[in-house]
Amino acid sequence: MYYFDNAATTPVRSEAVQAAVEAMERDWGNPSSRCTKGEQAAARLKGWREDVAGALGCQAQELAFTSCGTESNNWAIRGAAELARRKGRHIITDALEHAAVLEPCRELERQGYEVTRLQPDRGGNLSLEAFRKALRPDTVLVSVMLVNNELGTVNPVDQFSAAVRQAGCPALVHCDAVQGFLKLPFTPQGLGVDLLSVSGHKVHAPKGIGALYIRRGLKLPPLLLGGGQEEGRRSGTEATAQIAAFAAAVRAGRQTLDRDLDHMAQLKAYAIARLALVPGLKPLTQGGAPHILPVTMPGYQSEVLVRFLADRDICLSSGSACHKGRPSHVFAALNLPKPERDGVLRISFSPENTPAEVDALADGLKAAHAQLFPSMS
Repeated sequence: MYYFDNAATTPVRSEAVQAAVEAMERDWGNPSSRCTKGEQAAARLKGWREDVAGALGCQAQELAFTSCGTESNNWAIRGAAELARRKGRHIITDALEHAAVLEPCRELERQGYEVTRLQPDRGGNLSLEAFRKALRPDTVLVSVMLVNNELGTVNPVDQFSAAVRQAGCPALVHCDAVQGFLKLPFTPQGLGVDLLSVSGHKVHAPKGIGALYIRRGLKLPPLLLGGGQEEGRRSGTEATAQIAAFAAAVRAGRQTLDRDLDHMAQLKAYAIARLALVPGLKPLTQGGAPHILPVTMPGYQSEVLVRFLADRDICLSSGSACHKGRPSHVFAALNLPKPERDGVLRISFSPENTPAEVDALADGLKAAHAQLFPSMS
């Protein structure tokens, strides 16, 4: 199989599989228990937390493990709004965010908050000037993703954070960095954010594990109440096997990070050149992230193209997996002509992809152009 859907999920690394098995067979104690097995598991958990925090560039005590990026986003947004509810009820986000940000914001809107959604230009870029104009004395939360999961564009989160401080408003800044972690060099401190979300299955760890960076000193209200795990921030017995796998994937990824990023950037450039030979196909934006390339074949239906390529053992998507076949709000926000919007495909790379696989993708799209009938839209 030729797999180009790495923005949806990545194959689990062998190191992560081995670490999960070891955690289940050897380190299976409850980290909250005071027995020998529990203390051993707690010590291992401490090391795994340091591994992930080290890759993220934060202190271990600033990192809380969650079940996924969606939970991290929900916790950050709901918790920040609750924490600052007496200071104001205005939130700034943008129209291109993942549903895990947009939906919590909609829920807060139903509770009486006012939400400003920044609109992108045709290339999917957000304006710093528009952001500055949107800031108000009662803005209590800003949530802007680092890398867009469908476009690969990189938002100037550090500049937005600086604008918040310059404006003197009380807003906490949250960043969904799920598609940026181990894809771009950054640290939460460098971005100037208070909260930042990451997910394991985007970096070759299993599904079911994520993390939330919480700036030291910020008393974020817990999303889950119970036994007080994660320093009282997220109750529930820690998922040690998933955490072990997450840490192992991160350790392995850090060892080859520079080489992997260079490989994906070169592969993306090669794909742009190679796909230029497919009749009618064009990139929507080249973005700044090395692993995501959105293209369109105007006049063709993306879901038909996805199925056609699947029959040739080529796997990609028409957008975020969370859309489940529904039209993408991201491409709709770009105000593309309908034929372009209907023909969108998202190609996303991993370090394991090769130029030969890109050649197979290009040949598959050429065959689709030759064999499929374009729509009349």
